[in-house]
Formats: sequence, structure tokens, C-alpha cells
Amino acid sequence: MATLLLILIYIAFIGLGIPDSLFGAAWPAIYAELHLPVSWASFVTVLISSGTIVSSLLAAWLVRRFGTGRITAVSTLLTAAGLFGFSVSGSMAALCLSAIPLGLGAGSIDAALNAYVSLHYRAPQMNFLHCFYGIGVSLSPFLMSLALADGSWRGGYRTVFWCQAAIALLTVASLPLWKRVQSAGDRGHAEGSRPVGLLPLLRSPKVRMACLVFFGSCAMEYTCGAWGSTYLVQIRGVAVDAAARMITFYYVGMAVGRFLAGLLSLWLNSRRLVRLGQGVTLAAIVLLLLPLPTAISGVALFLIGMGNSPIFPNMLHLTPIHFGRDAAQAAMSLQMAAAYVGILAAPALFGVLAQQVGTAPFPFYLLAAYAAMVAGSLGLRRALRPKDR
Repeated sequence: MATLLLILIYIAFIGLGIPDSLFGAAWPAIYAELHLPVSWASFVTVLISSGTIVSSLLAAWLVRRFGTGRITAVSTLLTAAGLFGFSVSGSMAALCLSAIPLGLGAGSIDAALNAYVSLHYRAPQMNFLHCFYGIGVSLSPFLMSLALADGSWRGGYRTVFWCQAAIALLTVASLPLWKRVQSAGDRGHAEGSRPVGLLPLLRSPKVRMACLVFFGSCAMEYTCGAWGSTYLVQIRGVAVDAAARMITFYYVGMAVGRFLAGLLSLWLNSRRLVRLGQGVTLAAIVLLLLPLPTAISGVALFLIGMGNSPIFPNMLHLTPIHFGRDAAQAAMSLQMAAAYVGILAAPALFGVLAQQVGTAPFPFYLLAAYAAMVAGSLGLRRALRPKDR
């Protein structure tokens, strides 16, 4: 039953990834059709990220109250509702309204399932979990590029909505499986342990440093997803539909990186995989900074996705090791909230910058996010006891 449940969780993570890459790929077509300023993408991304921050902070309480299975089902239904809203939107107000269920749905399922997998499964399963997330974020911009080639970004959202709706129905149908697994004694600390307060944990230096790692990594990941396509269009002169296809390769890089990390985790521990990913990411950003042909920019984005991708799941896998099993769900909620602050703030701030000076500083902005992530990694290493490093 535990293996069948893991397969279900993998499918749910495809659903978690599906909405995350769609808006960035579609935005060049959306703002042109609706005659919006390019920076207004930030209003949508801020609303989505605000919802995820709120729901991720509430995740520990929600899991104890309702259980991981119910949170997964309801959250996936919420994201499907948000995607449908985008598919029928004809104004900025409608886009913003649709962003609310999208964000609220994503935060809870992310924190709940990551905590469950970190407590009940090994590092390869955690990496493969996020590989399936990579499948979701790779699939949606590809489908959007096909829709854009026919001149319809709404058609892209409709197609992705049907994919998400099917996953949502599967999560609802699987609720009895969660009950059987729990009744078989696999309930775990995330749903049955004594609550650990968020504020006492946040006073710990190692928690704050871990949160900085998540902030920097996700700031880089989502700035690439939200603005990479616009950068390619405005600075590199790529056509809108071709830019959407190139961004697809960025997300493919994420999926490939997490698949490789899952294999490498059989021989390397999670800390080494984090350091390896950081090295590849730095090399890729340097490649993007160099005045090379446009095709190389696509390669650099692929490598950024591949290098950054193992950092998030392996840091999540280390959560019970860093902070203890009883504090794992609360620590996971704080780390996910920090990740979503990066998701909220970084693309939004770059939107303001893009409105003023254009998207040319895009590679330097990614380098700044990378520096924050590395600073958090070094600080966490200093804060941990020698045996936990």
C-alpha cells in the first residue's frame, strides 16, 4: 500500500507543477492582447505567492486537523479551479481573482506532501518526487506553446485545466487509500505528533539559514520561469511561441536534474547533491552572462534548471535530520513559506526593474539570488552541530 500511495503522491506532484510554469510562458501574449504594462505580471505572481505563503504556514495545523490525503485532494481541486478561471479571463481583475485559489491550493499540498515523503521515504524517493514536479512544469509551457502557435493563450489554459481536473478527481478517489495506509500503522509524525510552534523554531539560527537557502533557490527558479520567456523575446529577439518552447527546455532541465539526483542519491548524500547542484548553477549563470548566440542562452537556461533542481528536494529531505522528526512538519512549513516569499518577491521586483530598464539585467538578477542561496548554505553549515553537517 505504501508503494501505491507513493505513486499517487508522484501524480499529485505532476498536478502541483502544472500551474507553476504556465503564466510566465503565456504572459508575453497576455499583456499584448489585453494591452497591459509588462510589469503587471507581478500583481498576478504576488497574489499567487501570497496565497501559498498563507496556506503553507497553515499546513502543519491543517494536516493535524484533516490529514494529508484530504489536504491533497482539496488543494488540487483549488488549483484546477484557478486554471479554469485563467482560461476564461478577459481582464486584469479576472486574472487576479483566478490567482487566489491557485496560490491557496499550491501551498498546503506542497508543505504537506513534502513533509510526508521526508518522514516516510528515502532520499531517492524525494528526488524522484520532484522529478515528477518537473514533468508537470515541463508539460504546461509545451502545451501553451502549441496554443500560442494557434494564437490562443486561453486554449493553453483550457488544455492544462483538463489535465489538472483529471488529477484532482484521482486524488479524491484515492482518499480511502490514505485511510488504509494510516490504519496499517503508517500514520507518522506529520499527522500524529505533538505540535511544535513556528515562532520558537524561527528563533533558531539554523532554521533561518535553511530558509535563506530556500528563498534564494526559489527566487532564481521562479524568476527564470516568469521572466525567461520575456527576456528571450525582448533582448534576444526570439518569437513569442519559440520563446515558450525554449522555456520548456528550462523546465525539462529541472526534471532531468531531479531524475539524475534520484539516481546519484544512491551513492551521494543529500548535502553533496546540494553542493553539486550549486556548482552547475553557477557555471550556467556565467554562460548566460556571456555575449554568446541565442541558442546558447537556451542551453544556459536548461543548465540553470538542471543545476538548481536538486537543491530544493534534498534540502527538504534533510529537514528531519536538521531539526528532528517531531519538528519536521513545522520546520517544513517555515521553509516552504520562505520559498514562497522568494517566489513572491523576486519575480515581482524584477517586474518593476523590467518596467524601468527592460529585461537586460536578467542574468545579473539570477546571480544575486544565487549569492543569497550560497550564503544560506554556508550559514546553515556553521549553525549545525558537527555530527549533523
